[in-house]
Amino acid sequence: MHTTLTTPRPPPFPPGPANRFGGLPLLRQMGRDYLGTVEHLHAAHGDAVYARIGPERTFDFFHPEWVREVLVDKARSFIRWERGTAVFAEVHGQSVLVTEGEVWQRQRRMLQPGFGPKRMAAYADWMVAAAGEALDALPRLPEHTLDFEPLMTQLTMDVVLRTLYGHAVGPDGRAEALAAARAVQTISLDGMQALFWPASLPDWLPHKWPVRQAKHRLDALVRRHIAQRRQEAQAGRPAQDDVLGMLLAARDEQGDQGAQNTLSDQEVRDQCMTIFLAGHETTAAALTWWGHTMAQNPDCARRAQAEVDQALGPRPPQYADIPALPYLAQTLKETMRLYPPAASLISRRSVEPVQIGPWQLPQGALVRVTPWVLHRDGRWFPEPERFDPERFSEAGQAAQVRGSYLPFGTGPRVCIGSLFAMSEMVLVAAMVLQRFSLAPAASAPVQPRLNVILRPAGGMPLRLRRRQNL
Repeated sequence: MHTTLTTPRPPPFPPGPANRFGGLPLLRQMGRDYLGTVEHLHAAHGDAVYARIGPERTFDFFHPEWVREVLVDKARSFIRWERGTAVFAEVHGQSVLVTEGEVWQRQRRMLQPGFGPKRMAAYADWMVAAAGEALDALPRLPEHTLDFEPLMTQLTMDVVLRTLYGHAVGPDGRAEALAAARAVQTISLDGMQALFWPASLPDWLPHKWPVRQAKHRLDALVRRHIAQRRQEAQAGRPAQDDVLGMLLAARDEQGDQGAQNTLSDQEVRDQCMTIFLAGHETTAAALTWWGHTMAQNPDCARRAQAEVDQALGPRPPQYADIPALPYLAQTLKETMRLYPPAASLISRRSVEPVQIGPWQLPQGALVRVTPWVLHRDGRWFPEPERFDPERFSEAGQAAQVRGSYLPFGTGPRVCIGSLFAMSEMVLVAAMVLQRFSLAPAASAPVQPRLNVILRPAGGMPLRLRRRQNL
């Protein structure tokens, strides 16, 4: 008598929390502490978690192979989560961050040349000029304490204004830049709260007045520059070689010849808004956390500082210097592993039944990927809480598991500005280390807080010790 061995079939869906009260308690927990809740789901149920939240069938994936299936291999089976894109569209409009399908492909084609290596040298000059002015304006004291977060926030806002509009920010403009930075943070806080509601509250409600004002401030800023540039073009002035000039001159050479192959004023406004918001806030957050990791790890900071001294001496950096600063880049990449600015909410909706790992997801499933959890998994990054820039040396990166590190996302919708952001961070970090050594200024640990972007709750107090050579 022969016994037929059969392979057990996996359950239809992954394990997950009990469906109590339609999943509303779980949704409430996510609203209060999204990262902590998702960490708990992973610890309790494993690399794939299924949960019902109201009518939604949700899947969290924490294994790099399954993450790549969602974001890369089977990306065509998914679109962005509609609620997330609706929240972003309230400020960004129909930009490359929001759109799908052929519209997104057209926008991506038209924007891509503006963020390639050929344009980085010119952008780098503006980055260095903005960083130099911000750092040189600090008190000329041997040592002083400051909140590093607003310094990096205002600096990166200055960078994005210069690269977008091609001119330095004067005294009046600095006040405008600071007000714009505050408006961005107001909008981010409101956006994070809105993600956990089925619809946004109207801006005319009294308690939404700060949000309404913040949106108006940013919209007016962007539209004013577009109108001014159109007037200059009508007056016969030559086009400027900045991001706005690139957007106004962009042509879609691959699209249908019968379709519009330039960007309308509204499309230019929307792309400017995304570049303005995403190009400023994520970089500011990454540099803020980098200051924290340098202060907490003085041996790594000294090694990065020695590299900067050898490559640059006292002169300002240039784009061509970036390859000579590999260890400094490693400290930034390791910082973004521990504190990814976009720590969560890479969300997708399946547009057809699709198999991920051993599970068959139905059409309409909501899938979440959380870089915070992936980056802190000891299977992919041994001793994950330890700051170790060697993880991003050539050998370290070669040994990494694909899909385990997602500071800029991955797949077709990987961040279009990743080269811009990394270039800016290396240049700014080099200039900080040329001038200062960093040390903690508070004994209490800094707590991360997620408001779309991961920022420190209560700021980032640091002691800046001015180096004697400057």
